Amino acid sequence: MRLESYLGGEWKAGNGEARPLVNPVTGAKIAEADSSGLDLQAALDHARVAGGAALRNITFAERGALLKSVADVLAANRDKYEQIARENSGNTKVDAAIDIDGGIGTLKYYARLGGGLGETHSLVEAGEDQLAREPVFGARHYWNSRPGVAVQINAFNFPSWGMWEKIAAATVAGVPSLAKPATSTAMLSFEMMRDVIAANVVPDGVFNFICGSGEGLLDAAGPMDSIAFTGSAATGFSVRSHANVLRSGVRVNVEADSINGMIVGPDVGPGSPLFDLAVRETVKALSVKAGQVCTNIRRIFVPRSISTQFCDAVAESAKKLSVGDPADEAIRVGPLVNRRQQETALEGIGKLSAEARVLFGGGIPEGLPAAIRQGGAFVAPTLLLCDSPQEGKAVHETEVFGPCSTVMPYEEIGGAIDLATFGGGSLALSLFTGDGQVESKAVRHLGPWHGRIMIVDETVGRNHTGHAIVMPQCVHGGPGRAGGGEELGGLRGLRLHMQRTAVQTSPQAHATLASRTSETAL
Repeated sequence: MRLESYLGGEWKAGNGEARPLVNPVTGAKIAEADSSGLDLQAALDHARVAGGAALRNITFAERGALLKSVADVLAANRDKYEQIARENSGNTKVDAAIDIDGGIGTLKYYARLGGGLGETHSLVEAGEDQLAREPVFGARHYWNSRPGVAVQINAFNFPSWGMWEKIAAATVAGVPSLAKPATSTAMLSFEMMRDVIAANVVPDGVFNFICGSGEGLLDAAGPMDSIAFTGSAATGFSVRSHANVLRSGVRVNVEADSINGMIVGPDVGPGSPLFDLAVRETVKALSVKAGQVCTNIRRIFVPRSISTQFCDAVAESAKKLSVGDPADEAIRVGPLVNRRQQETALEGIGKLSAEARVLFGGGIPEGLPAAIRQGGAFVAPTLLLCDSPQEGKAVHETEVFGPCSTVMPYEEIGGAIDLATFGGGSLALSLFTGDGQVESKAVRHLGPWHGRIMIVDETVGRNHTGHAIVMPQCVHGGPGRAGGGEELGGLRGLRLHMQRTAVQTSPQAHATLASRTSETAL
């Protein structure tokens, strides 16, 4: 099966050598994809003209209704998506649900946001600034849809959620999308987009899709376009520094890999509810999506006085994690997406091992059937202990994109905070504590280094959404190494696709303009 691209209102196949998509359990080829020879300039022009006009001519509420229709189509086909996620991404039932339901849920959330903005096309920020001595001349800030295309380059680990969360925000903002999934797991993205297009619930040019390398895509981008990239820091840098991107002033948002952390507070002791919750979250980091989550916990900062008990508790719980073919519903940990990712993860564990001791795991799991051991891309859940994290380098710079985390003991909370900054900027941090002073200190000093901080105390208990789970109500992204980008966050997600303009005029003119907009804090 050759996956096609949807460009210019038609499904089209490339004319070059296709790249294989494989089943990561067996290594068997299940599909192929290529985009060579496709006219991407014409595709973007069609999206700007047809898709852009279609969205800008309908209201926020109508855009929200459009997204609801898309979500309904996907929900009706959910069962087959779960099977594709298992066959192409190696997902367990839980892994698939996070990706598929996350995408559908985010579409529904933005559908409601669009509906709440009403029958208008523009936004205005609250408040007016007087610019003259007399109150006859003032300024307000208005937001309008940019007449471009939202080019969305997605990572392999979330072929559903990663695509739909970007499309959702762009659609409400009134900007058409061109989505490019990572080729290795593009089968789910392709099938979802094919179902939506076949259902005819989206105007021509609003959704566009490219399956393959997308060579020449950045060359075709223009000044009113935006690029939202999720993936490695190295590829993110190449996107940002592309000659046409720099020359044309294309907006770029990057969400890159990062060394996320978890802090177990100094007030947490073995046997306490928060201790158990921290252990539970660590085991989830070693199992959910086989650790292939950009927000996953990579470093765990634990008081030195309880580090042994913490590691023992994680090891005891992790022993129950069954690794293998996710077609068996008893399996908790599936494979990485392909052998290349497996090799990279094992190399990364080797680098960490020079500064940390492997407590369990560290290689290919024992006991796998010979067929999937040889052809599959499995990595055992792995926990390491770095006794001297202040002296480490690789443990703060190497992200093993798999089921792997490193425990790092600290002496006092200030030391843990310092260690957390060694990652150079991260997407997410979680803190397990009931101490208000520790909470305040962590938010004050680590807020600038993290896009999101989750604090779990006994009141929250098990009711939190999880360290790794990205909620559409909250911003997603992070500073420094994490790319410096920001997505989602409710209406904040519209900023990339809209232009804020300061309008200076009379109060009467502002009243007229504002009557045709929705007032909001964007």
